[in-house]
Amino acid sequence: MSHSRRILTCAIAAAAAATAGIVAPAGATAAAPLPATSDFNGDGYADLAVGVPDGTVSDQAKAGYVNVVWGGPKGVGAHGSIRVTQATPEVPGTPEAGDRFGASVELGDLNGDGIAELLAGAPGEDVTDRGTDAGMVIAVGGARGGPGSGSTVLTGPSPSAAYGKSVTAAHLNGGDNKAIVVGGTDKVVARVIQGEDSMITTVLTAPMGGRAPVLATGDFDTDGTPDLAVAYWTAGTPNTQSHVRLWKWDADRSEMANFWNTDNAGVSALAAGDFNGDGRDDLALGECREIADENIDDPCGPENLAEGGAVHVHYASATGGPFGSRAQTVNQDTAGVPGVAEDGDRFGAALAVTDVDRDGRDDLVAGAPGEAIGSEKGAGAAWLLRGGAQGLLDADGAATSVTWNQDTAGVPGVAEAGDAFGAAVATGRYNTGAVPDVTAGSPGENASLGAAWLLPDGTAGGSAAFSPRTLDLPYLTTAQKYGKPLHSR
Repeated sequence: MSHSRRILTCAIAAAAAATAGIVAPAGATAAAPLPATSDFNGDGYADLAVGVPDGTVSDQAKAGYVNVVWGGPKGVGAHGSIRVTQATPEVPGTPEAGDRFGASVELGDLNGDGIAELLAGAPGEDVTDRGTDAGMVIAVGGARGGPGSGSTVLTGPSPSAAYGKSVTAAHLNGGDNKAIVVGGTDKVVARVIQGEDSMITTVLTAPMGGRAPVLATGDFDTDGTPDLAVAYWTAGTPNTQSHVRLWKWDADRSEMANFWNTDNAGVSALAAGDFNGDGRDDLALGECREIADENIDDPCGPENLAEGGAVHVHYASATGGPFGSRAQTVNQDTAGVPGVAEDGDRFGAALAVTDVDRDGRDDLVAGAPGEAIGSEKGAGAAWLLRGGAQGLLDADGAATSVTWNQDTAGVPGVAEAGDAFGAAVATGRYNTGAVPDVTAGSPGENASLGAAWLLPDGTAGGSAAFSPRTLDLPYLTTAQKYGKPLHSR
């Protein structure tokens, strides 16, 4: 059995917490507390993976590392962390300049045994016989007291393939099987694991403008099996185009099949959640902007809501109709959303889903790293947009939301130009409470050393910041840009 299969069949159990006394509003079902599926050390608390692809390792600039920050009674940032690099004995490879290990991260329970595995992309990895920047994705098993064994999931087939620009994983082919989906240069591929066997399948090949394809998973066709959402866009080379596409596993053909598209929508983030509590997954498009095509009308909603970025949500049909036929658009000019929409805000550039009020309707965390706070340009902010009976907007088109930045009362720090607070966001139950917490990254903090913030229970009260300095990580005076990407669940 290969190392990668052994990672997916290891058996370490973690206990799940329970809660009671939550009352749901009419029309929604109270959500039961979920196990900590990003628990990397098996202590029952969700952990947080912070990718630091610009980090120096073994004197190699931008070799990159992943910092797994432990959850615990006081939440992430208060219980230490572990630094995972290609110099870690369990991890394949060697730190080399420009590998950018940690450019993408996914922390989740791949085999349902209660302990998480870490997926990390290194798009700058040079691979023997495949060339410079072929790229690589590595899986590292979780374990009590430290990381378990690691193995290579996929390597790029050719120079500049840059496998590992993005990564996600889900049971796309049903049952106990798992698919690890990898984004590279102009390509998305999947390693589909079926028991003791696995296969590599190409999801799509298309021009992507040099950007990492955006990946997310959710059950969009309500058949009980997760589907894959992919977004990509390019402008002018070879032509202007953009797409958000949904794919599902076709068991008869043993490949991914495309079943829904929205064209001309360029996005920076995707997130799946049940925002109206109807038991069906919806899809949020973050920092949605129209890529010029006169034949397609308003793919991101009304044009007057596009300024500064917007979140455009496609809802699953409650009547068996096509996915996405009902949609809502939210930006800073929406009633109930603090702030004013301005060019460069990048509202929705980062997205995460949670149910902070435990009412059975998911809430959406949206980051806007370009938001100006007072006169401080690019200081950044994040919003919690609450789900309701109609979704993120009520029947009158208004949202219920709160916003945070470094000038918010109770949030440590001071908003400064270029902090980019909200460049990445994540959610998880990092402490003993039943209410999910929020984390927000600020890679521009402290001259781009970077930092992240814990917002316990999705509130500013009791929030705390952590960084390479506070976690006693080795760092140089060079920019680490700690805080992007983030992942937990």
